[in-house]
Amino acid sequence: MTIVSMMKMSGNLLKPWFSARRFSSEIFVSRLSSYTTDEELIQMFSRFGVVTQARLIKDRKTQRPKGFGFVKFESDIDAEKALKAMNGRVYC
Repeated sequence: MTIVSMMKMSGNLLKPWFSARRFSSEIFVSRLSSYTTDEELIQMFSRFGVVTQARLIKDRKTQRPKGFGFVKFESDIDAEKALKAMNGRVYC
């Protein structure tokens, strides 16, 4: 079970999605299981639009995911849909 918590990317800074001035097509996803794979992350968000990149941040020593990552969509509208639908949701 994964609880998804997300923030909107605005330039190089992470800001809560509701305070971002310019909407980006990349979202920050946190509170992921350490067993989540890049492929599962793509599958989780592909129902909202075309995912161009999904990357999990991994521990340098163990190469296991740290529980957060980034998902980039083809369009800002798709990213906004995903953010509104998945923020704070439990994904099984």
